[in-house]
Amino acid sequence: MMTETIAAISTPLGEGGIAVIRVSGETAVQEVERIFHSKTKLTEVKSHTVNYGYIVDPDTNEQIEEVLITVMLAPRSYTMEDVVEINVHGGVVSMRRVMELLLKLEIRVAEPGEFTKRAFLNGRIDLSQAEAVMDLIRSKSDRAFDVAMKQAQGQLSKRIKDLRHTLVETLAHIEVNIDYPEHDVDELTSNFIQEKCGHVMAEIDKLLKTASEGKILREGIMTAIVGRPNVGKSSLLNALAQDNKAIVTDIPGTTRDVIEEMITINGIPLRLLDTAGIRETNDVVERIGVERSRTALQDADLVLFVVNNNEPLQADEREWLQQIEGRQVIIIVNKMDLPNQLDEQELAALAGRFPIVKMSAMLQDGIDALESAISDLFFSGKVESNDATYVSNVRHIGLLHKARRSLQEAVEASQAGIPIDIMQIDVRTGWELLGEIVGDSVGESLIDQIFSQFCLGK
Repeated sequence: MMTETIAAISTPLGEGGIAVIRVSGETAVQEVERIFHSKTKLTEVKSHTVNYGYIVDPDTNEQIEEVLITVMLAPRSYTMEDVVEINVHGGVVSMRRVMELLLKLEIRVAEPGEFTKRAFLNGRIDLSQAEAVMDLIRSKSDRAFDVAMKQAQGQLSKRIKDLRHTLVETLAHIEVNIDYPEHDVDELTSNFIQEKCGHVMAEIDKLLKTASEGKILREGIMTAIVGRPNVGKSSLLNALAQDNKAIVTDIPGTTRDVIEEMITINGIPLRLLDTAGIRETNDVVERIGVERSRTALQDADLVLFVVNNNEPLQADEREWLQQIEGRQVIIIVNKMDLPNQLDEQELAALAGRFPIVKMSAMLQDGIDALESAISDLFFSGKVESNDATYVSNVRHIGLLHKARRSLQEAVEASQAGIPIDIMQIDVRTGWELLGEIVGDSVGESLIDQIFSQFCLGK
């Protein structure tokens, strides 16, 4: 399959100024030349040039589209193969007609992620860089994009490869002592293993410390806005989203389903879930909404618990505050623009370690304080996106944990006086597990699974 020429639409379907169709393979230029009419043949143009002309149906000689074609010859292309990018007018009909002509040639439709997969298999990028490309596309904030960009540029890969190099040196030292036991000093070899493996474990620990923050930047914080009916949950969602996403009325029970909105606060992506007010009700539809609210509350990474400054704390609110102990919670005292009837001392006693933010969602007063509280809760106030070694990929995190355990076993074996050929197994396992992150030691099925998650045309 790697020898076949492939094509796919690389821009979203729909109306737009320009759409791009990407073609890659050994015969990409020659095949596109068969349907391209211009003063200059594509097979004669220089690499990385843009060429004006028409796409013509070779069977009817009908002009199908007016296009600009970019030619990028191997190995100076994304896939390290000959690549042709056809810029057509951004419309569904235009893209479809050009794609139909391409597929009549010796070209097939690319599989999801196949262009990036070829870049990986041809050695242009490693596996962690390829996965970072997907993170770039799915970035939900500027900081998430910055982290993904640095990973795509290979800074995480460099850290991993440096650690693998240290383990290779360790393995080489062990091999020499196994082959020439007469020159071996067991104590020196054990100390060497402990030193090198200890260094790699410490570096892995540094990477794993960024895992929770990296995962948040990659996926966002699932944030549930909960509370009794009519405390201002929908007003809070609208204030944070800076749009009227949810219906706001004085009638309790207006929100009957979970409303989701993606926002960014201080560079941190939040998946905001406005839930139905939690209360006992005989209304069948509202009761379903309340059950969904309870589910969202259980699944949320962060709970924004909203209470009303204009009324005393209710018995069910006291009960909920006791039930959500152990969760990441910010208590919001809303409607500060109305007369105070809430016992703030009682609330503070019930809140315990939970931060309390006072605000008026309707007047959008206190939004800055809430944003700061969220930043403090998850990132101690800031996200250092300049740190290029955020680990955000679940697969990478799992492999780092496994590699560390193998190296820990090697250290413990050396301390227990276990023969060095046994320690070698654990060190080699750690080296191979780190290799799976960058794709140096990974199976074909895993490669297929990773690239199948990409969008078509990337």
